[in-house]
Amino acid sequence: MVKLPDNIEKEIEKSGKFFSDDKFWGKLKRFAKKAGSSVVYAVLLLYYTLQKPEVPKKAKVVIIGALGYFILPADLIPDAMPVAGFTDDLGALGIALFQVAMYIDEDIKSHARDKLHDWFGDNIDTSEIDAKIE
Repeated sequence: MVKLPDNIEKEIEKSGKFFSDDKFWGKLKRFAKKAGSSVVYAVLLLYYTLQKPEVPKKAKVVIIGALGYFILPADLIPDAMPVAGFTDDLGALGIALFQVAMYIDEDIKSHARDKLHDWFGDNIDTSEIDAKIE
């Protein structure tokens, strides 16, 4: 895994204490439409990767930190801000995706796409994120 700058790594680790399944699904359901399918897809990829028992603990810590940052009620750019609200979340999620991309397989992508389909219908495009993690 790539070494992150210390300040980013510390923020991700600190944010991990905010992660729980209940908080995760609650925020995701409340903000899915507002965040958009790209943010939701990134979040779901990380969440389903976290569920795999064979993913090493170090990778799970990165995932939990990024998901904790997503859940965090007061982050760098408040999620309630139009357009820009989820850009910092997407940055943290992107770093985590890059860190754990080797553990994201087609089964995980399929689970995430199925959930996207449930929430956003047929008009979803995951190719941009898929290209970045392959």
